[in-house]
Amino acid sequence: MTGEVLACRNLSVSWEPGRPPTLDGIALSLAAGERVALVGLNGSGKTTLLMALVGLVPHRGEIAICGDRLSRRSAPRLRRRVGFLFNVPEDQLLFPTVIEDVAFGLVRDGVAAPAAAERALEALAQLGVAHLAEEPVHHLSHGQKQRVALAGALATEPPLLLLDEPTAGLDPPGRVALAELLAGLASAQLIATHDLELVEHLCSRVLLLAGGGLRDDGLDLATVRRLWSSSGPAGRAARS
Repeated sequence: MTGEVLACRNLSVSWEPGRPPTLDGIALSLAAGERVALVGLNGSGKTTLLMALVGLVPHRGEIAICGDRLSRRSAPRLRRRVGFLFNVPEDQLLFPTVIEDVAFGLVRDGVAAPAAAERALEALAQLGVAHLAEEPVHHLSHGQKQRVALAGALATEPPLLLLDEPTAGLDPPGRVALAELLAGLASAQLIATHDLELVEHLCSRVLLLAGGGLRDDGLDLATVRRLWSSSGPAGRAARS
């Protein structure tokens, strides 16, 4: 796929009427195959932004996925073009066993059950957890649940991935393996993360979210590290 996979303009999210918006004036775009990091301190709104981009939280503004405008009517259809990884994997693991959960999106899209199971196993194998296929989901550790949830996001080979802290709960070899896997995918990827090593090895562009808006587009990692570590007035101003 070529062209713009994700675009939004003047996006804002307000959780309570009369209160300042959590996010305001957000504008961003992702080209096909582009891998972009979304960084910011805890509470900066990274998860809120990802959820707004697929219509999971109330918002204002324009959002388009693969050229189609997101609306209440189009949202169920457009979400099938997006692989979404929640930062709490339990929020998206809905079926009794691992294989059922990972295969769900494929079955929903009309893939026959045997073929869906085979492709689900391939996605699990990519993440090193094929041996868990028949396990009950509630028996898994947090890190295992994270990989299973990611396998479900990858199984349908969507043109867009929205990943919220994908390396959380993974050990160092697991993080390296995940970075290599994501680097080999054709999907455009917007990755909310605190893992700057992942960003350095994977992403071509960095967005900094602070004070309810995107403060920088194309920020270099040295500047990100300096902003995060600074305790002086300039650093606090940059993070506000």
